[in-house]
Amino acid sequence: MIAIFLSPLYILINFYIARWLLSWMQACSKHFNKRRIRVLIITIYTFFASALLIGFLLPPSPLERIMKLIGNYWLGVLLYVILTVLIADATRLVIKKSKKIPEEYIRSKKVFVIAGTICIVIISSLSIFGAINARVIHTTKYEVTINKKVKKIKQLRIALVADLHMGYNIGTPHIQRMVQKINEQNPDLVVMAGDIFDNEYEALDNPDAIVKTLKKIKSKYGVYATYGNHDIKEKILAGFTFSKKGEKKVSDIRMDQLLDDANITLLRDESVLIDDSFYLYGRPDYRRPGRGITVRKTPEEITADLDKSKPIIVVDHEPNELQELADAGVDMDLSGHTHDGQMFPGNITTALMWENSYGYLKKGNMHNIVTSGVGLFGPNMRVGTIAEVVIIDVNFK
Repeated sequence: MIAIFLSPLYILINFYIARWLLSWMQACSKHFNKRRIRVLIITIYTFFASALLIGFLLPPSPLERIMKLIGNYWLGVLLYVILTVLIADATRLVIKKSKKIPEEYIRSKKVFVIAGTICIVIISSLSIFGAINARVIHTTKYEVTINKKVKKIKQLRIALVADLHMGYNIGTPHIQRMVQKINEQNPDLVVMAGDIFDNEYEALDNPDAIVKTLKKIKSKYGVYATYGNHDIKEKILAGFTFSKKGEKKVSDIRMDQLLDDANITLLRDESVLIDDSFYLYGRPDYRRPGRGITVRKTPEEITADLDKSKPIIVVDHEPNELQELADAGVDMDLSGHTHDGQMFPGNITTALMWENSYGYLKKGNMHNIVTSGVGLFGPNMRVGTIAEVVIIDVNFK
């Protein structure tokens, strides 16, 4: 419903940008004054601006995948087009108000062409960098100490991944790179902190290949996962969800089966005692707990029946209730969800929204680590952030 209300704003923004682009091109060369050339430019622009909507309306097909992929790239480009044009227009108004430069010079064709060229170079550079950077998976390492003695284990290496968002943006090749990064670090335990899927199972490029790839993850204690807010069956358009009124939001059965086939244990508000040494607890999503769970357990309920002399590690998609988890006796909380903003200046925004939007935070005796994620949601780019596999070396004392 929100998407419908915002659609007039989207149309106005694109009209303004298309008009600005045409004006700049006409200032660059008289050839762009020709009617057929202008019609061609407008047609091409409309195609890119409408790609997401076209993909949303099409039935599952190769064409739908192509249109949604184009639309997701367009979202990233559009963000930096808007920011760059707004900054350029604001700069022009400030210079004009200062009256230090003659107005006729500011309004001249030469200045307009130079300013427009600079804007396009900036937009192109950020967009190309963002698209390439999103495909590079980094390894980020942390070392923490849990003040509990564990007889069998002195050190535990955990590989944390989150926000894979397997779908239109993220396909089998990216998951292959992720698995390779994980295996290079020889982890004892691998955890996936939610948003494994990108809402639509049909968005997967090759489910069988993904299963084969995920089964190649090597770890001593196996692979465990929890679901996030996007691990549900739901149609999405430009980040906005569409579902029938009263329809319960749960994961697609095929999502559950894919994880099972890939030897990944899905934890639904439950714990597992690993090697009789430490607990791993997987929480359902804060807003969308999913199938069979109406209200998820509180931090106090999570630890009530656990032996608190043993380390307690919680995997929770969103980095919420940190103080409550610490007070309940949790030793480490692993999260994702924020993407660290994914695209600048998004990382500034997420830092204002979350107590720990990315990285490490110690809350009392509890260690909280939030990863920026492996995949992407919406815009098919990363600027100012990284895709990562997090490696945590846990010492027990």
